[in-house]
Order: sequence, then C-alpha cells, then structure tokens
Amino acid sequence: MSGHNVSFSQRKTKRQFRPNIQRTTVQQGGRRVRLHVCTRCLKTMAKA
Repeated sequence: MSGHNVSFSQRKTKRQFRPNIQRTTVQQGGRRVRLHVCTRCLKTMAKA
C-alpha cells in the first residue's frame, strides 16, 4: 500500500506501508524450519 507522511505543517510526502517481516524458526512436520514470516502470521501460529 502507499500513502503520505503528513508533517505538522501538513506537507505530504510519499511513503509505503510494508508488511512487518521477521525471520523466525518454526516447527514443521517434526523438524525446525527457518522462515521469513509477517508478525500477524506469527501471532496466528502462536494461537494454534
């Protein structure tokens, strides 16, 4: 997604909204796998 940074004086400059990607180790099928995962996905995996 894209949008604007808006300063106190209301000047607008372009910015991008990027996913918060983290490098983590996850158990998959009985073995540990290192993945690049967004924080929302990490939270969902922690619930399960």
